[in-house]
Amino acid sequence: MKILRPLIALLPLLILTNVASAEVVVKDAWARATVPQQRATGVFMQLQSDKEVRLMDVQSTAAGMAGVHEMQMENNVMKMREVLQLTIPAGKNIEFKPGGLHVMLMDLKSQAKEGDIIPLKFIFEAKDKKQQTVEIKVKVKGITATDGKM
Repeated sequence: MKILRPLIALLPLLILTNVASAEVVVKDAWARATVPQQRATGVFMQLQSDKEVRLMDVQSTAAGMAGVHEMQMENNVMKMREVLQLTIPAGKNIEFKPGGLHVMLMDLKSQAKEGDIIPLKFIFEAKDKKQQTVEIKVKVKGITATDGKM
């Protein structure tokens, strides 16, 4: 019992520490399946943070390269460009969706098949320069999926 008392006394502190570091939430993440020989796919989700943070890096062991890209219509032509800096404002929901902002996985190591799981790691940095790493498992949806519900 003497050993348990200090541990029980520390429990609220451990819980508060966990809550304080859990600034960024990734919800409803999914990726689109690929056809054989296709070397890239998109990952879609919602990001939200209780504090303003910058997305510093995206990584995946399933791909040679990962980065944030955005689709935009320019002169009646849909163009994709890399987003070099992305800020997640405090309390705002940032939606990554087909035809818009997304994580692009390039140089895939194997075909992304429906039902597969792709590991993804995000590194965020707050204004105070503290970094937070968020690791998620992304489920691959069908090749014709337009949202995470298919």
